Amino acid sequence: MGSLNKMNFITRLSALCLRKSKMQQRHRSSRRPAVPLGSRILTDPSKVFEHNMWDHVQWSQEEEENAKEKAAENSLVKVQWEDQDKYEREASKYWNEFYKIHKNNFFKDRNWLFLEFPEILPEKRREELKTEQRSSEHTKINSTNSFSHKNEMSEEGEKYWKKNYGGGSTSVQGYVYNKKQAKSLTDNPQGKNRGEELGRLESFPGSDATYRILEVGCGAGNSVFPILKVLCNTPGTFLYCCDFASGAVELVKSHSSYNSAWCSAFVHDVCDDALPYPFPDEILDVILLVFVLSTIHPDRMQGVVNRLAKLLKPGGMLLFRDYGRYNTAQLRFKKGHCLSENFYVRGDGTRVYFFTKDEVWNMFNLAGLTEVQNLVDQRLQVNRKKKVKMQRVWIQSKFQKPLLLSLNNPEETTERHPYR
Repeated sequence: MGSLNKMNFITRLSALCLRKSKMQQRHRSSRRPAVPLGSRILTDPSKVFEHNMWDHVQWSQEEEENAKEKAAENSLVKVQWEDQDKYEREASKYWNEFYKIHKNNFFKDRNWLFLEFPEILPEKRREELKTEQRSSEHTKINSTNSFSHKNEMSEEGEKYWKKNYGGGSTSVQGYVYNKKQAKSLTDNPQGKNRGEELGRLESFPGSDATYRILEVGCGAGNSVFPILKVLCNTPGTFLYCCDFASGAVELVKSHSSYNSAWCSAFVHDVCDDALPYPFPDEILDVILLVFVLSTIHPDRMQGVVNRLAKLLKPGGMLLFRDYGRYNTAQLRFKKGHCLSENFYVRGDGTRVYFFTKDEVWNMFNLAGLTEVQNLVDQRLQVNRKKKVKMQRVWIQSKFQKPLLLSLNNPEETTERHPYR
């Protein structure tokens, strides 16, 4: 009898474990988990319309050839030179019209930023955010007996960080250093004292901050406000954001969550090298460049990247995401919208370029930045109602400004900028 009860117990336990495993798999397939670039993989083509998006989709040779043919076809007829000149000269006008019509209703808030780009936050705040996520998920699991990927996402981000910076790295005032470099900085506070002295003589927005972020092309604030929501509880941080469309900057400044104590929004044309920024060079820990560079004429992109690189501290990070070559958005253009190779004008006068991974690497490398991540994000988006499939391609990259090294001792940093 005891043996029979034991067998029944084992059978029930096995069934419970199997149900739990199936529940977990179902839950995982319905969420947007795991960095980098998600982990919802389509393994059964018959289930393609079960979700709106599938990650890490590999193209067949036929699909790639078809995409190249479509791009070549819609590039046959170019926009007239006088019109191209107009789109360049009046670029800000077209974007102002865009924000006048759509205001802040066109784009969704980019709440995914901290998953793909944890470097936005200071190291201490990253750790606190991971702890908050774990605590939140622990409460949710206990109360609903559900499963979640948030904790797993944090662990994946931690693995990525260790892989790229090594277990022997540390952070001092927003930099990533090895332990010997960090010791030389903490043992010699001369640079810090000089910075405090100069800070009393000259003031600019965010001059008192120890960790500074710039978002280029902030639009209506779809990145700004998710970032501010976290930064408002992070002393010593400051966010700059700019756009050359004055209407977009006004939308940011008029938002209820905008606070000049944490953020400075300003109108700026990044293509104008002579136009000064409202802060000195080499003070930024992070630059966010998301769906911005593609709006700029290809001939001017390198100059923009070079100028932005000068704003970064040694060790600072530039975080990039933009359209990739043969994205469905490129293939949908009709003849007569092509400005130059892989560069198009939309019906509203705004422009867009479609990058390759190598082009992105070359630009940032020429600007003196070092690759940390440079990925092609290929996804399959579907319209389940219309049974339509769309290939989406983006480039996601992270580039770091090298540390200033002493020629005599490469393990020690040279004298630091007073505002670093």
